[in-house]
Amino acid sequence: MSADDALARAVLAELAQHPGGVSLPRLCKRLGVRMSVLLRTLAWLGDDAIGGRPGPGWVAVEPEGARSIARLTERGQATFAAARPGSDDVAQP
Repeated sequence: MSADDALARAVLAELAQHPGGVSLPRLCKRLGVRMSVLLRTLAWLGDDAIGGRPGPGWVAVEPEGARSIARLTERGQATFAAARPGSDDVAQP
């Protein structure tokens, strides 16, 4: 597992614990990463096209007042639930 994979899993796990979403600065603090690293990871997990390919759409970043909130999408919730230990399903991006 690469560092990016580990960070992506940590982001999904953190967002799964907070159904209402987490502000980006708080997510940076909780994960111990810089904002630029977090934004790149969120783009990779979201719908943004990276390298000409659309993302899996697991995470949505939405403006909420003066801040941005990251939330798991329905697709992200299903993927995270299927990837938990003991699950019979295997999530595919």
